[in-house]
Amino acid sequence: MTLTEQNTQSLCPVCLKRIDARRTIRGDQVFLEKSCPEHGSFSVRIWDGEPGLATWQRPKIPTHPAHPGHAVEKGCPFDCGLCPEHRQRSCTVILEITDRCNLGCPVCYADSTIAGNDAPLSVIDGWFRSAAHTSPGSNIQLSGGEPTMRDDLPRIVAMGRAAGFDFIQVNTNGLRLADDEAFVRDLKQAGLASVFLQFDGTTNAVYEKLRGRPLLATKKTAIENCGKHGIGVVLVPTLVPGINDKDVGNLMRLAVAHAPVVRSIHFQPVSYFGRYLYPPADNDRITLPRLMRLIESQTHGAFKAADFSPPGCENSLCSFSASYMVMPDGGVRAVGRSGCTCCSKPIPAETGAAAAIDFVSRQWRAPASMSISSSPLSPGKGDAMDLDTFIQRARTHLLSVSAMAFQDVWNVDLDRVRDCCIHVMAPDSRLVPFCLYNLTSTSGKRLYRP
Repeated sequence: MTLTEQNTQSLCPVCLKRIDARRTIRGDQVFLEKSCPEHGSFSVRIWDGEPGLATWQRPKIPTHPAHPGHAVEKGCPFDCGLCPEHRQRSCTVILEITDRCNLGCPVCYADSTIAGNDAPLSVIDGWFRSAAHTSPGSNIQLSGGEPTMRDDLPRIVAMGRAAGFDFIQVNTNGLRLADDEAFVRDLKQAGLASVFLQFDGTTNAVYEKLRGRPLLATKKTAIENCGKHGIGVVLVPTLVPGINDKDVGNLMRLAVAHAPVVRSIHFQPVSYFGRYLYPPADNDRITLPRLMRLIESQTHGAFKAADFSPPGCENSLCSFSASYMVMPDGGVRAVGRSGCTCCSKPIPAETGAAAAIDFVSRQWRAPASMSISSSPLSPGKGDAMDLDTFIQRARTHLLSVSAMAFQDVWNVDLDRVRDCCIHVMAPDSRLVPFCLYNLTSTSGKRLYRP
């Protein structure tokens, strides 16, 4: 196998049958190409430009599930449970506790509505017990739908803590967190560590296009209320070309200005789920290397593409991350390991998962003491400090920057799927990789989501 072509497997976008595929490198662009005997050929760009794919690698020695939930019968991706051939343990287990939502976003993975259903507490308790058995020590994310529509959410958080999970996060649009500070207080008292806050832009125009209403002030109030009660915040922008891809730098500046309440900014380039009869054009997507370059250019080099590393947990094509210290003058300084080369030695996948679990649990929760910096973003040169001051600031003012490139039916790559560490708890307690759980054919047919 050469660097110009790498074999893998994928799915036909129309019939969802497993088909052979290949990653083909042409110059500085990489395409996933596949052909179905019934429905023809498909090609989608999955990588472009620097950093080049040849140097963007973090090889791993597979870790297979200790407690498989489904036997290998039809082969990947049809035996999720997880099956014995999966190559990574759970890092984060997602529990969808409701399919109700108070927004109607066109980019919703779950196709939620205001008139939905809540999972019974007895079922959720069973999910916690199942996760404790199959994925001990994992981080838990409560999702939906919109979890804060449940008045008993604090009780569910407490249930998770009682089941032995130290880090519990709520995936939320933030509406109730902004409007009901007493609810935020109750969540903190129940043991909530972090909120994964939908935060798509720094202008109301972005929210009107993506969420149907102006929400910027609401989002900022949600951050403020979480800060008052010691809950860490992760900003989660869904990036859509032509809508908010020019707002990346402003989002970075906002994250810095709201540190240390904001612990991280986690970009999610748009993926295409639902009914799409024709393939989205390559220009309808934002690849990971393009996003790294956007971050650098729109922050005038304060955050550099060279700072980012491929993941130690999931597949190298799925994400990137880096950590920065927010300096007293509002500048930032990259800390820890950065960059990657093709000379990386393989590590056990379990080792990468353990490191990721620990990092998220430490970084995404609020520090013991917080004071928000509102200084402008700058490279932060000349911020001299003694060792004790440096150590203290590292405890409170680290900001992580990351991105996750979710797969849809057009670009799904089964090599990546087998390495997935973010798993959704299906209603029957089987674990399913996030992308497969949400994947739909061109007509809207689903593999796993009910």
